[in-house]
Amino acid sequence: MNDAIFSFGTLQLDGVQRSLFGRAVPTTPDALRGWTVGQLTIVDPEVITLSGTDIHPALIATGRPEDVVEGAVLDVSAAELAAADHYERVSYERAAVTLVSGRRAWIYVSRAPVTPPDRG
Repeated sequence: MNDAIFSFGTLQLDGVQRSLFGRAVPTTPDALRGWTVGQLTIVDPEVITLSGTDIHPALIATGRPEDVVEGAVLDVSAAELAAADHYERVSYERAAVTLVSGRRAWIYVSRAPVTPPDRG
């Protein structure tokens, strides 16, 4: 049985996927309503090396229906989900959501305060 991860950031990167999962994972576009994206400074050197940056996107729950985060669903095996959990272990924790499509998926939410987007 496969798990679904909703990605709006570095888990969509080919290099990150190949390093974590040993393959490029097919993705399906989807979205998450009631959330926006801010940024988080990552401190895990392994993640910084893999992603190429210490600034990562991070979800912020707003509850406002007009806020929608576009992203993609990755269909992964249980072992690949465990690899994603390991990658996200320091800065994020996994939570279940329902996407705009109605599909259930895992997201990673920040363990630390997130810098909100500039709404200028």
